[in-house]
Amino acid sequence: MPSLFASYLRVYEPLTAFDRERQLFWRRYVSEGRAVAPLDGPGRQRTAIIEALGAGWTRLPDLPDEAYVLETDDTLLVCPWNLRIRVAEAALSARDGVPPVLADAFVPPTLAGQAKEAVEDWRSGARVLEHGVPRLHEQIATWGVPLRWFVFVDPKERELVTAPGRRVLRYRTEISKARRRASRGLSVLRKSVGDAPITEAVEEGARWLEEFHPRSMVELDYGGLVDLLSDETLAADDSPELVAAGLAGLADGDADVASRAYEQLVARWRAIQLLERCN
Repeated sequence: MPSLFASYLRVYEPLTAFDRERQLFWRRYVSEGRAVAPLDGPGRQRTAIIEALGAGWTRLPDLPDEAYVLETDDTLLVCPWNLRIRVAEAALSARDGVPPVLADAFVPPTLAGQAKEAVEDWRSGARVLEHGVPRLHEQIATWGVPLRWFVFVDPKERELVTAPGRRVLRYRTEISKARRRASRGLSVLRKSVGDAPITEAVEEGARWLEEFHPRSMVELDYGGLVDLLSDETLAADDSPELVAAGLAGLADGDADVASRAYEQLVARWRAIQLLERCN
C-alpha cells in the first residue's frame, strides 16, 4: 500500500520505448488531460488500491492504467504506475518468511495465487516477445531516501518549492548521466569496500537503470517526506553532496572524509525513520 510518507525514484520513458498499442494509449491519455501530477499521485494510488481490494482482499484487483507525464519541447515522457503488478509483488513479498497461518491471514491463498500468476505472466518469455522487456518505472522507499539513490543525481539538478500547499524537493536528470554516475560510484565502491551491502545496492540500481530507453529521464522525488521537514531543513539538505564527498574520500583513500560524510547521512535519515514509531 503506498505510504504518504515515502520517497520515489522514477524513470520517464519516451513513447518510442513502448509498443505501438501503448504509444496510442498514452497519447490519448495525455490529450484527454488524464495525466496525474506527482504531487497527487501517491494519494490517488492509495485510494485506488484500497477501493479495488475491498474489505475481503480475496482477489487481485484490476486497476486502471495511469501514469506520470513529462512534456519537453520535443518529447513526451511517460512513467506508468503498473499498479496491478506492484500490488501482486507486494502481496507475495508480504508472505515471504512468515508462518503460513499468519501469511494466509494477511494475504489469502486465493489472492496469493492470482498474484503469483500475474507476476509470472508479466515476466514470461511470451510477453517479452510481444511487448519487450517488462520494467517497473517507479521505486518507493518509506520514511526516508535510500542513500544509493543520491549516487544518481547532482546537486545542481535540484528543484525546491516551498510555497504554501505545494512543497516539493526533487532532482531530475538524463538517464545517461545517472548511468555514468552509477558506474563511477560502483567502481569506487568495488575497489574500496568490495562486496559490501552498499556496493550490491548501487549495483542493483545501476542494473535497473539499464532496463530503460537511453533518452529517458530519472527523477528522485522526496514525495511526502517534505511534510516532515521544515522549509529551512529542505533548503539546507545536502545529501547528494555528502554522498559525492564520501565517494571522493573513498576514491582518494581518505577514510576520515568518507566516514564523516556517511555518519552525517545516517544520522540525518535515521531521525526521519524514527518518526515512523511516533506515527
